[in-house]
Amino acid sequence: MRKCFLTGCYTGLLPKAPGTWGSLFGAILAFFLLKILPQSTLFLLSILITIVAIKEINIYEKETKTHDDKKIVIDEIAGIWLAISLLPKTTLIWIVITLFFFRIFDIYKPSYIGKIDKNIKGGLGVMGDDLLAGVVAGLLSGLCYLFFFDIIKV
Repeated sequence: MRKCFLTGCYTGLLPKAPGTWGSLFGAILAFFLLKILPQSTLFLLSILITIVAIKEINIYEKETKTHDDKKIVIDEIAGIWLAISLLPKTTLIWIVITLFFFRIFDIYKPSYIGKIDKNIKGGLGVMGDDLLAGVVAGLLSGLCYLFFFDIIKV
């Protein structure tokens, strides 16, 4: 059960770009969850997943003596859910734009995202950089939405 949870229903076991697959899985899951649940619930679910994941990642890392195993993608799922929960509009196009921004911040890890990744160990470090990437991606998507739809009325 832990392996299924940490690998995002095994998407983290795909051979190439497990973080991208996990993020895509999380975004698709969020899209369908938002059909039946309010956006605020997605925010709360990302927090709940984070709390459980920190504990489970700590156990996994202690057992395997590894840190931030690429197979673990629950951090990407929580990060993309957090990003999507911050959007002013959760249409498919804005979820895709947010996914794009999230992957850029998660891959390149600018500023504090990279500092969290390098300096904080254990489950908190694994989850922390993706959560911050999610916040930044969600805010950037929201700013793009406001600019393109509220300011220039496209």
